[in-house]
Amino acid sequence: MPETYPSAPTPTSRLNKRMAELGMCSRREADDWIARGWVKVNGVLAPMGLQVAPDARIDVDPRARGHQRELVTILLNKPMSYVSGQPEDGHEPAVVLVQERNRWQGDAAPIRFAPSQLRGLAPAGRLDIDSIGLLVLTQDGRVARQLIGEDSGMEKEYLVRVEFGAAAANVQAAFPAAQLARLRHGLSLDGQPLKPAKVDWQNPEQLRFVLTEGKKRQIRRMCEAVGLKVVGLKRVRIGRIALGQLPVGQWRYLGPQERF
Repeated sequence: MPETYPSAPTPTSRLNKRMAELGMCSRREADDWIARGWVKVNGVLAPMGLQVAPDARIDVDPRARGHQRELVTILLNKPMSYVSGQPEDGHEPAVVLVQERNRWQGDAAPIRFAPSQLRGLAPAGRLDIDSIGLLVLTQDGRVARQLIGEDSGMEKEYLVRVEFGAAAANVQAAFPAAQLARLRHGLSLDGQPLKPAKVDWQNPEQLRFVLTEGKKRQIRRMCEAVGLKVVGLKRVRIGRIALGQLPVGQWRYLGPQERF
């Protein structure tokens, strides 16, 4: 007779993690929904900390979806000298700019500003204190996961003004083509090889970078590795959302039909 072996146990994961993996919400939102009694697993009301199998049926109360629709995502054109997250060394966080008076007049989103929208509003990705441009602030864990989750490959586009040694003008002519190739692929940071990047000259003094990862001060460190000095850095696009005509220091809502 053939030998028989016990089958391997079905791998399980915490319910909040599984809900985040399925793109239903963030882990924090999942915990809130579970605590409110808005989540059932295989037809049974779920307790906090429940372990679930990959094929478990997860049902969410419509009230949770209504709550989710109220969450806002804000696009800010961050000026210099503001930090992305918590206050640092006397510098204010960019979120302080999210006030009614700073809302861009060109914002067409049918959303009224309310102070409650500041609750839990957090940056989905960093922008250095000395960099400007598109910063995303969101209450929605699904958006944060899409932009900065472990498996995110979201494109982020930057315009980077550089100098090379004594060359502050027509840097393109002075900068070796082989070094440009290294910027595109071949550099490492913190002992880890970087993913391939799109790097091209936008004009003789400015490079255009498109990255799919976001290590701390990545572009500045990449440029330093090939002898370039960054004198200006502006993020102009994340995924399908461009900075566009949004003025410095002003903000707008991510519209209902817009997707990263």
